[in-house]
Amino acid sequence: MDQRTLDSTETATLIAADKVEGTNVYNRLGEHLGSIDNVMIDKMSGKVAYAVMSFGGFLGIGERYHPMPWGMLTYDTAQGGYVVDIDKKMLTGAPNYEASAVPNYGDRAWGKKVHDYYGVTPYWY
Repeated sequence: MDQRTLDSTETATLIAADKVEGTNVYNRLGEHLGSIDNVMIDKMSGKVAYAVMSFGGFLGIGERYHPMPWGMLTYDTAQGGYVVDIDKKMLTGAPNYEASAVPNYGDRAWGKKVHDYYGVTPYWY
């Protein structure tokens, strides 16, 4: 990769969405929870709304997707990934879906349930 391409996809404070995908997610204890499968960006405000984390399964079988409000994630350079203040038990009970049943991310009632579960204010407020 040439330097110009690298510079256009990551800086000290900015990163391209395609580089976020695949980044590991850990809890505060350093336990690996999963990895970011996708990010959802609000078209109108430009705010990153959710990090969709893949969790569970083996070789893609039985994998579940957990949308997490973006504001919950903090990048940790020492971990080389994102850190969230939840444990595996909380993640297991969190709103999630299979790849064949993607929710309507535009449904604010559904989005409020996700934000309420994690105890954070919805990004659109």
